[in-house]
Amino acid sequence: MPLFEAIRLALQTIRVQKLKSFFTALGVCIGVMFLITVVSIVDGMGRYMETQLVGKLIAINSFELRTRPNLQMGDVDRATWMEYNRRPRILESDVPAVVEALPAGVLWSMYSESSVQIESPYSKPRRADVTAVDGQYFQIKRLEVTEGRGFSPSELATGAEVVIIGPDLVKRLFPTVSALDHQVKMGGKLYTVVGIGESRGSAFGMSFDNYVFAPFRSPVHRLLNRAPYVIDAVMVQVPVAEGMPEAQEAVRGIMRARHNLHPRQKDDFVLESSDTALEFWNKIKQYLVLAGVALPAIGLVVGAIVIMNIMLVAVAERTHEIGIRKALGAKRRDILIQFLIESATLSTFGAAMGIALGAVAALAIRTWTPMPTFVAPWSIAVGVLIGAGVGIISGVYPASRASLLDPVAALRQE
Repeated sequence: MPLFEAIRLALQTIRVQKLKSFFTALGVCIGVMFLITVVSIVDGMGRYMETQLVGKLIAINSFELRTRPNLQMGDVDRATWMEYNRRPRILESDVPAVVEALPAGVLWSMYSESSVQIESPYSKPRRADVTAVDGQYFQIKRLEVTEGRGFSPSELATGAEVVIIGPDLVKRLFPTVSALDHQVKMGGKLYTVVGIGESRGSAFGMSFDNYVFAPFRSPVHRLLNRAPYVIDAVMVQVPVAEGMPEAQEAVRGIMRARHNLHPRQKDDFVLESSDTALEFWNKIKQYLVLAGVALPAIGLVVGAIVIMNIMLVAVAERTHEIGIRKALGAKRRDILIQFLIESATLSTFGAAMGIALGAVAALAIRTWTPMPTFVAPWSIAVGVLIGAGVGIISGVYPASRASLLDPVAALRQE
């Protein structure tokens, strides 16, 4: 029997027995629906972590020299935490040697950051994320100034008392007037607002627009790091990803020499990139994907059993039909293929319903909750293959029984 003819007959059977076919395919539908939904949540979380959270905190093709990791995903035991506290801090005096060792065309910036109280004459005091920067910070982060201007080289060099503030602070500190050329106070010092930065969005409901940038050598630096000449990080960005290993090894060599580390001693600093920050999440993601595939398998097993039972009933009900087909010249292979395709079509029909419901569930979760979802194309392909596979596996025995029927005995069957 031609393939398309067998599929047409299978669809005709489903159309004639709508209710029976629906409940038969329900087990596969539920299993595939949960597969699509769970995988979409995991994949959506992965994309969110990479592009929204880590992607906003660590610039593309860049890494940061730090005393300890800034993005720690997972538990840190007490011994590791104590070892972090014993490490020497990154100093402002380390920066010239690091910059000199970098390959040509590489951008750099040093910065320190912390939460600081900020106030203006037009509102109550607020807490803000204050960052003192030097070097090509704004170029590396691709952060634009929407109003006003950025810092001039002389302001960075002399530590002028000027700031660039984020959109959230514009609304909170200057609700009725323009923020440009007005002053804000931090740590008892007045700073002039020279620019308003662009919106950096949010992640997990946390806004990234509550920020203040100031020249690194301005007085605000003393509020960020109590110890003198200490910085939080040196940020390095290479033109292309292939240049990362060379730049990292250059920085590692300089810092190991400055910290007098022997060849057998481990680094007492970290070179943190988006890959290292996501390392723990990627491990968790693998287990979540496995769970997302394994748990719906229970529903698929139930669906396979139901399909097998229904196909056995169908073979019993259509014994006379099978006898007629064999008497007219149908071979055992034709009968086998007909029932296998009918079983696979029924199961694929259930998988298609499951994919549609899973996509709707993922959309509802993304719309009505803060949890991000993304329906990965590979999960749709897996859902279809699982549906067809379950149908074929569960239809093998009924199809084999149908193909082995004696045509004479089958014709006698009413």
